[in-house]
Amino acid sequence: MRIRLALSAGSLLVAAVAAAAGTAHAGPADALSVDAYGTVAADGTVTVSGTYRCLDDSAGPVFVGSTLVQGDRSTGIGGTRAVCDGRIRDWTNSSVVKDPAYRAGAAEVRATLVQLTPSGPLGVPMPGFLATEESAVILG
Repeated sequence: MRIRLALSAGSLLVAAVAAAAGTAHAGPADALSVDAYGTVAADGTVTVSGTYRCLDDSAGPVFVGSTLVQGDRSTGIGGTRAVCDGRIRDWTNSSVVKDPAYRAGAAEVRATLVQLTPSGPLGVPMPGFLATEESAVILG
């Protein structure tokens, strides 16, 4: 029961931190961009991409997450494990989204470069936001 409560509290904290992510700023070596174009295939597979740069993943793994927004619909589109070596690298996230599927046209991608670090007495991973980006995209 205590573990379940701790995980629920952790989930709430993750949601609260994610809501504040818009105020995050990139460190001197951390950067994130979103490409201006994405794709939506006939089977509902959505693909978005961009570039990132991070320097240090020694405190915990780093991921590039993305959310696609079109109209009143918002869906997480995959996640990519980042290689933090200071080089600019490509990221691509894909996910099958149906009922209703996204359509070709204007959308927005909210991307986040996030590091998970163990925290608290149970070692529950907590997100640390290294960079965020919101960009208009065209799905084709």
